[in-house]
Amino acid sequence: MTTDSRPTGADTPPTPDGPDTPTDPGTTQPATTHPAATVSYVYAISRAGSELDAKAAHLTGLEGGPLRTVTCGELTALVSSVPADSYSEEGMRARLEDLSELEAVARTHHAVIEAAYATTAALPMRLATVYLDDARVRSMLHERRTDFGDLLAWLDGHIELGVKIYADPREAAGAPPAAPAPAPASAPVGSGRAYLQQRRAQRRQHRDAYRAAGAVAGTVPDRVSALARARVAHRPQQGELAAGPGENISNEAYLVPVERVAEFRQALAGLADDVPGVQVEITGPWAPYSFATPPTADAGT
Repeated sequence: MTTDSRPTGADTPPTPDGPDTPTDPGTTQPATTHPAATVSYVYAISRAGSELDAKAAHLTGLEGGPLRTVTCGELTALVSSVPADSYSEEGMRARLEDLSELEAVARTHHAVIEAAYATTAALPMRLATVYLDDARVRSMLHERRTDFGDLLAWLDGHIELGVKIYADPREAAGAPPAAPAPAPASAPVGSGRAYLQQRRAQRRQHRDAYRAAGAVAGTVPDRVSALARARVAHRPQQGELAAGPGENISNEAYLVPVERVAEFRQALAGLADDVPGVQVEITGPWAPYSFATPPTADAGT
């Protein structure tokens, strides 16, 4: 998957697991034993009677299929039908191992959720949330009606912003990347000493850049504490997921009231301008993927 085409909290989608019993948001229900050709893929949950019903008719889901809503009481789920074999436990495991397939599924999943959240408060479901049929979706909505209702009320009027801190020792050193060449065996003693001094200087620059990035990251929560309802610290991104300069050393998500987004960005503006080798990146706004579980007493951490 890509970096900023989706939120920071979804770097590695969960693999399908669990019995065919609705549990927490994001639980995948295997479809290997179901005789039907399709199963129900759930993207998001919202309140019944919202604008999501009208929105669904204009959205396209996975495999190019149309979307619909499945309603139970005061809740409604945004759903599309997908092939049972492709979205069974085994089928999803194969997709998770194919980066191009995984990216295609993740992009569509994310696009549907973002379109839904632009219309109404919606609870994003995790990638590969699959139930055997619409009746199972209704059962899930009924069993989790209290949790989902409370969570939708908690998220209403909020979006997710990501804050990433990067450390780049080479930028801090003010020199282009260049690996030192080892001294030839026949080089004089002075050359070997210079080489060792250069290596020590590089290690010191590397250490200092990471310390500086850590110090910058440590100031972020205090700067935005009055502007965010909750905060989640994710694992730093690596490899292709980390698109920023240097190495991602801090990857956090904040639940921010819509009307305070500009204040949040302003609070972090210029935070690392005078710190060589440290970059601050703010991503979003996103639907609140990182907060799609019921809040607890310490939800602020």
